[in-house]
Amino acid sequence: MDVDLDLVKLRTLVEIRATGSMTAAAAALGYTTGAVSQQMAALQRSVRVELVAQVGRHVRLTDAGHLLADHAAGLLSLARQAEQALAGLPGRPQARVVVGVFGTAAAALLPPALVRVREQTPGVTLRSVEVDVDDATSAVAAGRVDLAFGVDYPQAPIPRASDVALVALGTERFSIATPAGSTAREGPSSLLDFAGEPWILPPEHTSYGRAVRMACRRLGFEPRVDHTVTDTASTLSLVAAGLGVAPVTDLMLELRRAGLVAVPLTDRVERTLVLAHRREPAPQPGVRAVVDAIRASVPGGRPG
Repeated sequence: MDVDLDLVKLRTLVEIRATGSMTAAAAALGYTTGAVSQQMAALQRSVRVELVAQVGRHVRLTDAGHLLADHAAGLLSLARQAEQALAGLPGRPQARVVVGVFGTAAAALLPPALVRVREQTPGVTLRSVEVDVDDATSAVAAGRVDLAFGVDYPQAPIPRASDVALVALGTERFSIATPAGSTAREGPSSLLDFAGEPWILPPEHTSYGRAVRMACRRLGFEPRVDHTVTDTASTLSLVAAGLGVAPVTDLMLELRRAGLVAVPLTDRVERTLVLAHRREPAPQPGVRAVVDAIRASVPGGRPG
């Protein structure tokens, strides 16, 4: 059987599996939903088997779709490696590096890294795409991105993969964000001091949500979560409106400081910002340049 395994269509298939819908895959890849649908129709005609099935408002991959997506991830990774290897040849200084980012990393760390790459290695083009912070390792392993920002918690470690390395960028301690003008404590406080407050936290299935709840449980209480919110900027807006308290780091406060008071914690609740990249083969010059630029862009003492 003559099968046309177009890498663009395979990348789309992998993104559909990652996001669970053609609309979300289109947004992540910069296509229209119609274009994604057409790509899947063409890919299915090529392989002569159904790859996706509609389930309500979402799509799911068939068994054949999952099988092809597994192989597609490997092919995409090899393609990225080949591209980077060619970029490192003498006389071929051009390289395109795709970085997976999440909200606070995109707001605080990516802009200075972009400027540094542009100034120091103008032959390297840096493209960023949003990747769920808990999917950093899998996105790199699948070849969807070359690098990805992630967060590692002692209580909820980031998933590890044998072919993905993690570069620690720095460690941050959490404080508790409270509304400005409230009866906020002026000095360092314990998590226990906020046991009776309404909390604003991400869902428990997220690494962040699980880590905070475990820190509270070690002290003998369960936080009363009035608002379950994943987006950091939205969380801080809710705190500023007096609707609850939330854990916060200096990096998170880059998104908003107005209307907030950050109360230091006596309990050591931390997170480590990491950068994931493929371990083998060793990162090519373009990827190494971006890793170095990102590490150099983390200001002294932050995160930390």
